[in-house]
Amino acid sequence: MMKLISTSTKQTRDIGAKLAKLLKPGDVLALAGNLGSGKTVFVKGLARGMGCKEREVLSPTFVLLRQYTGKLTINHFDLYRLKDICQLERIGYEEYFYGAGVTVVEWADRVKEAMPQENLRVEFKILGEEKRLIQFIPKGRRYADYLRRF
Repeated sequence: MMKLISTSTKQTRDIGAKLAKLLKPGDVLALAGNLGSGKTVFVKGLARGMGCKEREVLSPTFVLLRQYTGKLTINHFDLYRLKDICQLERIGYEEYFYGAGVTVVEWADRVKEAMPQENLRVEFKILGEEKRLIQFIPKGRRYADYLRRF
């Protein structure tokens, strides 16, 4: 496990960009945290770190999934409004969760049973107006290795 404190949205984006340099095809990030805790800001940093246009990254709340293309494709799920697992099944989530891109799932706790056993859990906690605790919990050897190299 690794804990970081971010004191600004820029720093949260920079943490995402730094992690992006380590990610490989098939990686899955499971994001958790309250509304406004920095999940989408972090994804903007991931996108920048993978050569995607950061301004294209929006919270996909109303469409469940957005994709961004850079060095690798980012499959960005936002499950805040997910009614049930059937919605996820209809869009063929397994193709993304087990595919060649990097998959980032906001509100991953809503589909624990669908998440790959190995993933990198990233928890966001609001500590102040812009201050955030970002906690990385590796589930699997390769994710633990990423944190050692971070």
